[in-house]
Amino acid sequence: MSMIRDLRAAVRPSLRKTPTTYTNYDPTRDHSASSAIVDCAVYRDGRRVDDRACLTPRGAMSQVRESGGFAWIGLHEPTEAEFAGIAAEFGLHPLAVEDAVHAHQRPKLERYDDTLFTVFKTIHYVEHAELTATSEVVETGELMCFTGPDFVITVRHGGQGSLRNLRHRLQGEPELLTKGPSAVLHALADHVVDGYIAVADAVELDIDQLEIDVFSPAAKGSTRGTDTGRIYQLKREVLEFKRAVTPLLRPMQLLSERPMRLVDPDIQKYFRDVADHLARVQEQVVGFDELLNSILQANLAQATVAQNEDMRKITSWAAIVAVPTAVCGVYGMNFEHMPELHWKYGYPMVLGAIAVVCFTIHRTLKRNGWL
Repeated sequence: MSMIRDLRAAVRPSLRKTPTTYTNYDPTRDHSASSAIVDCAVYRDGRRVDDRACLTPRGAMSQVRESGGFAWIGLHEPTEAEFAGIAAEFGLHPLAVEDAVHAHQRPKLERYDDTLFTVFKTIHYVEHAELTATSEVVETGELMCFTGPDFVITVRHGGQGSLRNLRHRLQGEPELLTKGPSAVLHALADHVVDGYIAVADAVELDIDQLEIDVFSPAAKGSTRGTDTGRIYQLKREVLEFKRAVTPLLRPMQLLSERPMRLVDPDIQKYFRDVADHLARVQEQVVGFDELLNSILQANLAQATVAQNEDMRKITSWAAIVAVPTAVCGVYGMNFEHMPELHWKYGYPMVLGAIAVVCFTIHRTLKRNGWL
């Protein structure tokens, strides 16, 4: 594995600058004090340490090294400069740091020496009064977590997915925090997957409403395929949802099944529950995708049927109009010797014959459902 990492570092020149930044890290200067830090605290015996020295990453780690416990540092969209000091303080791997700073990663679980690096995609449901062809249904963000023996570093990207309530909830359960950083990792995974469940329920309501709109009798006679844009937009949003859920299955299975030194055995049992919930959401999302495919095909079929009905009506009226056109065309030829040309009742008789034939054709076509 070390040889592979060396090769990856060699072919990615941009990464060679990062270790230099960390090597020049000045411990006398608080590089980590940046606006990107949302919260920083030390937890000992399951409780938050109330000490101003813990308000910076360096101070927090000093407290941990002296008295034990673990540090939890939360950041929101840090820049390379803002994250450089923290990465050097905690010895984070440059590849993981690059992923955390630049984001746009697939959900994954990677191990770098004594650190687990986990990437989650957060999903937020966007409320809308009515689904349109341009509606945004889900909004995605990213949550990265560095889990070490005595620290947890969370990095958020996106406007949604605040961890403040989660932190407060965990602080109210000291028996969990005594299990160390792996308890925080589980809480993060559980928080993300619970968000998936809520979004899946909301998206299901959108799909149900879309089904009603497409298959209702009023829709069959009026929309004529105009719901295609709405269906396609919802399908794109579901695909975005699917990209967040599906890749996370394997990391959760690894955390729940494979023994890891950084994951407490008691906490590992809880990951099984998260993996089960995630599998259920994944099945829902796959079902949504298949259902939207069926709805889209049905909608297009309805549009085709409506077009066929229009063509039948046009053809029927063309057949009716063909009768007087043919008769009038014949009598429009300026020949002197034509049947009934000089007869007194010839004109009304021809008009009557045209009317009778047209009425007969109209009644026959209407009886057969063409009109």
